[in-house]
Amino acid sequence: MKPFVFNTTKSIINESGALSNIAEICRQQHMTKPLVVTDQGIISVGLMAKLEAALKAGDMEYTSYTDVVADPPESIVYSALEVLKKGGNDGVIGFGGGSSMDTAKLIALMAKSGESLEDIYGVGNVKGQRLPLILIPTTAGTGSEATSVAIVTTGETTKAGVVAPQLYPDVALLDAELTVGLPPHITAATGIAVSYTHLTLP
Repeated sequence: MKPFVFNTTKSIINESGALSNIAEICRQQHMTKPLVVTDQGIISVGLMAKLEAALKAGDMEYTSYTDVVADPPESIVYSALEVLKKGGNDGVIGFGGGSSMDTAKLIALMAKSGESLEDIYGVGNVKGQRLPLILIPTTAGTGSEATSVAIVTTGETTKAGVVAPQLYPDVALLDAELTVGLPPHITAATGIAVSYTHLTLP
């Protein structure tokens, strides 16, 4: 066997109903006012309401950015970053699919390090550190909560990636209850993504 090194998220919580503990998990990561990064689809299926209820039940102050779109362009990342800075947030929660989690990763980094997207595109170009970061996937398909990669749309037909260990979150919260009740086409699409990944891995 060839030698290799495997790195992933520092802490992975895999528990049905674990979302109810999100306020305490935030405190453990020294967050007092996180920014929740998500999209309108998550709001429309009622999942954002569950997260907000859990944060409020735990007396956790928070603000939210809900305008993430699929394959987020640079403008979305910078818009979310501006909301974070104005809100005085001391941590980030990425909640939803890969696009929301990737956006959360990037703004958690850029808010603390002061680096721009142009500075960090590519592999190993990140120099600074990030704010505390929790990622909560609501599908079984992207795996962004366990990778050190974030993808951004840079033009009509172009994308660029940031690859750096700083993009691993402090906590990945895997709550299977969040995948129940998703629209059937989303469940099917993310299931296919997982199956394709397993079929194509060497």
